Parts: sequence; C-alpha cells; structure tokens
Amino acid sequence: MTQKRHTDREFEAELGRVRDNLLRMTGRVEQMIAESVRAVLEGDILLAKRTIEEDHKVNRIELDTDDLCLLILARRQPLGSDLRFITTAMKMVTDLERIGDLAVNISERGLALSGERPTAFASSLTSMADLNQSQLREAIESFVTRDPDRAQAVCDRDDAIDQVYGEVVRDVQRTILGDMAFLERGVHVLAAAKFLERIGDHITNLAELVIFLVRGKDIRHIGKLEG
Repeated sequence: MTQKRHTDREFEAELGRVRDNLLRMTGRVEQMIAESVRAVLEGDILLAKRTIEEDHKVNRIELDTDDLCLLILARRQPLGSDLRFITTAMKMVTDLERIGDLAVNISERGLALSGERPTAFASSLTSMADLNQSQLREAIESFVTRDPDRAQAVCDRDDAIDQVYGEVVRDVQRTILGDMAFLERGVHVLAAAKFLERIGDHITNLAELVIFLVRGKDIRHIGKLEG
C-alpha cells in the first residue's frame, strides 16, 4: 500500500510537470507574439532576430513535453480523465509550437521590410496582437482552472480577430491602389496580419481542447461540418 501511494505521488508530480511545461511554453509564445509585431512596427531588426531565436526554446519545451507524455503513457497507462489530460497536453503543445512558428513568420516580414515602419497599420496590427495575447491567456487559464465555459467564451470571440484582419486587408488594398510603390510593403503587412489571424485560429483550437479535456466532448470542426 505504501508503494502504491508513493507511485501515485510520482504520477501527480509528472502530471504537474506537464502542466508547468504548458504554462512555460505559453508564456514564451505570448512574448513572441508581442515582440514580433513590435519588431515589424518599430522596424527593429535586432528584435526580429531575437524573436526568431526564441523559437528554439519553444521547440525544446515541445519536445520535452512530448517525451514526458509518452513516458507517462508507457509507464502509467492512465485511464479516463488522466488519459484525456495527457493526450490533450500533447495536442496543446503542437498548437503552441505552431503559434511560435507564426510569430517567427511575422518577424521574418519585419526583416523583409528592412527597417521601414508601416505606421499606417500600427493600430490594426497592435489590436490583433493584443487580442491574440488576451485570448491565449484566457485559453490557458481555462485549462488551469478546468473551466469549459471560459474556454467556450474564447471560441465565441474568435470572430473579433477575423474582423480586424478584414479591415487590414481592405486598408492595404486601398493604399496599394492609391500608390503602387507601396505594393511590396503592402504584401508584407498583409502577410503579418494573416499570420496573426492564423494565431487566433490556433488559440481557438486550444480552447476547444480544454472543452474536450473537461467534458470529454470534441467540438472541433463542428461548425464547419454543420455548415
């Protein structure tokens, strides 16, 4: 009996490490979102390069978490909610890693702009980044607190980022039509906005995974299938 309690404590510690890795990874990618957009808007090439380098740390956490989850699955053979937690965590680190990749993509657009500042679009791009960061924090908080209603609220707010993205597309198109010399810069701005919009999609995925974790109900793609 003593050995079983000791094993249970070890298991709980392993699950805690998985949770801590997810929180640490979230903090890093949230910072990458903010800094990648700042690098674009401020023409900060050094910041863009630092953000790209930061992605290696995010990838390392993903690999470590995957290894830990696979070890737990092999050694503990968890069932029920514990099994859902492990499989959900493995999917969540994949989405977080992809968010990091998209922040790298934004930083690369900052490098392509060669220090030019798209100030006319600063408000929209900053708004998209702020929305992404707040949504990401809410999604992860819903995971920590096992709150499916909070996660659902994140899903319901996904359209807000899409709306700002649509405004950026229209504004860039209008600017290009008025000044064809802006074409190349406009392409980079559009790409940065698109990457931010895709980050929003991955954050929605995270929230949907929380709902699956708590309720055992997979709601991914339901809207598309019903449409």
